[in-house]
Amino acid sequence: MTRRLITHETVASVRIRQSLTLALVADLHNAPYADLLSAMRQADGILIIGDLLNRHRDGFDRAAAFLKDAPACAPTFYALGNHERGSGDWEAFYPLVRKSRVTLLDNAFVSFGGIVLGGLSSPGYGRPSASFLRKMAARPGFKLLMCHHPEMYVSAVAPYDIDLTVSGHAHGGQVRLMGRGLYAPGQGLFPKLTSGWYFERRLLVSRGVTNSAGVPRLFNPCELILLHLEPKER
Repeated sequence: MTRRLITHETVASVRIRQSLTLALVADLHNAPYADLLSAMRQADGILIIGDLLNRHRDGFDRAAAFLKDAPACAPTFYALGNHERGSGDWEAFYPLVRKSRVTLLDNAFVSFGGIVLGGLSSPGYGRPSASFLRKMAARPGFKLLMCHHPEMYVSAVAPYDIDLTVSGHAHGGQVRLMGRGLYAPGQGLFPKLTSGWYFERRLLVSRGVTNSAGVPRLFNPCELILLHLEPKER
């Protein structure tokens, strides 16, 4: 069974109106998830940060079940990752997403729990469709963006007034030595953005909740992040 940690992270900001706890579920890849449900029930909202599917294997039974189980724990929001874009199952899976109680944020944003919450979808190939970020950044309040790819932060997200971006995709670098990952998709060898906080705490990267690679993860347990947003006095 995959070893998973529950990691707690806290952000305080004058833009946050009320306390809010969000469960960050990155890179589920159609894997078992029953052990995550108790932590997810502690959250006010659940963020699926891409790759609910596994494009390297046929089928989406657990991903489909997650579309039902997650909203039963808390309101759930979904941003698309590269495995959704590249999966041969996406055309069959997409109607299940639309019929579910999960809110799909496909290059879109909504208001939730006193914050502005957006989803920047994986482009598959080429540049992401980030034009909606201008409108999102103009909204008052704390802006939180789901963006599956941390390597897209500098070019696609940083130019806008987005308070916090949460990502996955890097799988913690697969093997971690002296606090550094060895390899990450999209970043290659010795990647810089694999786990934790970057860019003065404006980017938070999850190591993901499962191991979808053909090689084991070493010194790099999977994790579900419980992100606590707290108001801060001016």
